[in-house]
Amino acid sequence: MACHPTMSKHETPLIRAYWQQVGGTLVEEFPAVRRTDQTGPRYIDAVIILGEETRIASASEVSLEGKDIICVQAKRDRLCMYLMGQTLFSKQLLETGFNPRSVLSVALCTRDDEVLRPLLEKHDNVKVVVMDPHSSL
Repeated sequence: MACHPTMSKHETPLIRAYWQQVGGTLVEEFPAVRRTDQTGPRYIDAVIILGEETRIASASEVSLEGKDIICVQAKRDRLCMYLMGQTLFSKQLLETGFNPRSVLSVALCTRDDEVLRPLLEKHDNVKVVVMDPHSSL
């Protein structure tokens, strides 16, 4: 799950296949909130910094300030409310904590849901991307 910095073996290939389509610098398991006495850590499956070198970087190597970024939350399954919540709130965490120029938040999944997709996509700069799970193997 997204509560610890270990991405699923199923999500990693899916995220990397999407990243190969959009380019930029990929940071997997981006720490959006650090653990304190009052908060638990919050990790975003991936952040892609657009317009930068196509490479994989660690969070300590990059700055999001003033950058155009894509926030990716992934589930190798049908779009669900859990993934929708992650997608919406991860965007807000990045906007308030890292001062990027823009954030596109993506719910990356392998199967769509015709009822849930319109509910999520009526939010600004939030979209669902459905990928064939076999294209990422």
